[in-house]
Amino acid sequence: MSLTIAETAERTGLTAHTLRYYERDGLMLSVDRSATGHRRYNEGDLEWIAMITRLRRTGMPIRDVRRYAELVRAGDGTENERMEILRRHREQVRAQLEETRQHLALIDRKIDWYAGRTESCG
Repeated sequence: MSLTIAETAERTGLTAHTLRYYERDGLMLSVDRSATGHRRYNEGDLEWIAMITRLRRTGMPIRDVRRYAELVRAGDGTENERMEILRRHREQVRAQLEETRQHLALIDRKIDWYAGRTESCG
């Protein structure tokens, strides 16, 4: 499989501009080029894009995603540092989830309160 940047943008939900930025900023592992110099993405690229998109959407700073990508490109011997980056991020995501659970519980309590008031009025 070989996809153009437009096809990759459509498949990933990102813009071509964002894909170019990811490559320029060192977030991509590597992107093949056609004989004419056009970017060609494969299944591995799509999986990597999904990974870095999830890391970003869960709040990982660009510098940490970039460092993680550097370590992946460096290969064997960097697993411990990669794992530490992901562990730190996992703790941040867990804290965000707990905070969101607390927000949701408050919203649920307020809905229950209003539901009780409207039932007694009707």
